[in-house]
Amino acid sequence: MKTINTISSIEGRILLHQIFKELRFEKQFSTFTTLLRLWSLCINAKNINRLTKRNVEILHSLGFFSGTGLWLGEIVNRYYFSTINSLVYFGAAVLLVLVGLRRFSDIIDDSIVLLGVGFEALMLLFMFFVMLFSPSEDISLKSDTDETDEANELLTEVGEIAKEFASAVMAIDNLSEKVNNLIELQKESIDKLNHIGEAFANAISPNPELVPILKQTNEELVKFKEGIIQLSNMIETIKNAELELIIKQKNQ
Repeated sequence: MKTINTISSIEGRILLHQIFKELRFEKQFSTFTTLLRLWSLCINAKNINRLTKRNVEILHSLGFFSGTGLWLGEIVNRYYFSTINSLVYFGAAVLLVLVGLRRFSDIIDDSIVLLGVGFEALMLLFMFFVMLFSPSEDISLKSDTDETDEANELLTEVGEIAKEFASAVMAIDNLSEKVNNLIELQKESIDKLNHIGEAFANAISPNPELVPILKQTNEELVKFKEGIIQLSNMIETIKNAELELIIKQKNQ
């Protein structure tokens, strides 16, 4: 259970504003009921258990005068000062109308005018007390714990953003590595295609260095053929000569 020394401390004032918003906007209490219950809380801090389910304990009560002053300053002045100011102007306007009617006609008697003066005096007196107990300094509605929580939340969000940014950078690095590997694979594929193209080109058209060798071989083959033909003629001549010689020998 959270303990607060008095409702007039910074944490107590923050709690008072939170209870006001809870009663007025969440529970939809009327303005009069909300003001009455918060006045009771400012006077006697033990009444907090009847107003909210917050697990908070206020150690010391302020009493009637200090509690009323705190109530006027923190609740009435902060949230209803414009309403009180409007009532003061309304009372002044009514008083002017009553005085004017009393001055120029007998419809309004003195008692009604005195009631108007009393109402305006009451409004001015109430406004005086509200302004008298106005906070001298504007107390922040955020405690140190709330500021710490917000700072921690901000740090958490920054950490998450940094984590996501690091993950994005790692993903970009991995993607860059994959792109580089793809480029290398593409280069290797292009080199292989070039080699295949050169092989096809060599298969379709002879190598320029091979052409003179083939030409020389062809010439040697022609010469060899001519030599074979000459050798064959020589053999035929020799054969004919031997036949003639044999025929001559038989005739003798």
